[in-house]
Amino acid sequence: MVGSNAAKVERAGRKTKSEDNVLIDRELDDLPPDLRWREWMLRVEAVIFAAAEPVSRETLTRVVGKSCSIDLIIDDLREELRSRPYDIVAVAGGWQHRSRSAYGSVIRASQAPTRSSSVSLSEHEAAVLAAIAYLQPVTRGALSNMFGKEVSRDTIASLRDAGFLGSGPRSPTPGAPYTYVTTRHFLSAFGLETLRDLPDLERMEDDGLLSRQALDETAIGEFDGDVLED
Repeated sequence: MVGSNAAKVERAGRKTKSEDNVLIDRELDDLPPDLRWREWMLRVEAVIFAAAEPVSRETLTRVVGKSCSIDLIIDDLREELRSRPYDIVAVAGGWQHRSRSAYGSVIRASQAPTRSSSVSLSEHEAAVLAAIAYLQPVTRGALSNMFGKEVSRDTIASLRDAGFLGSGPRSPTPGAPYTYVTTRHFLSAFGLETLRDLPDLERMEDDGLLSRQALDETAIGEFDGDVLED
């Protein structure tokens, strides 16, 4: 009896694996042009809607034909969503459904659980994260010098646990300490397409989070080059 059940499970597993390997018809040559385009639009929107993270161009091309322009598909989808309380936005190198900011207060007031859980950062953690975003790759020692007090391992660990930080290359400074960089999740969480979309430093200074002078001084002795490379 046990052997029989095991055989059934094995056959079911083979069937599932076989079905997964069936290639989807991406070209849709049997459909008229208008219906083909509509099907491509529906496929792209379905993938973006179902995905937990921003969907890359590479991922979307797996479900549409070679002659399909992802950018034009996105443009047409966004046009159809103009009257809706959500949109498809470019973020973290891909696309994602996002609620329009005008409805943010309504969503918060409803207290309904959302797909993206917000992470509460202390003022110090937010300042450290902002500094890393502008200076990356940067060492914990350099950050401590910038803030005039130690940036603890606990602070770095908290930001890593939230998915905002990853390990960068070793610093060329004595001892070759670890450096830290922001992640794709950081871009997604803060609605940025690339690091070049970071707020202007003047705004950060006005908010009391960062000092342009402190950033410039901290960058001396760290890695050369543009810290905002994608």
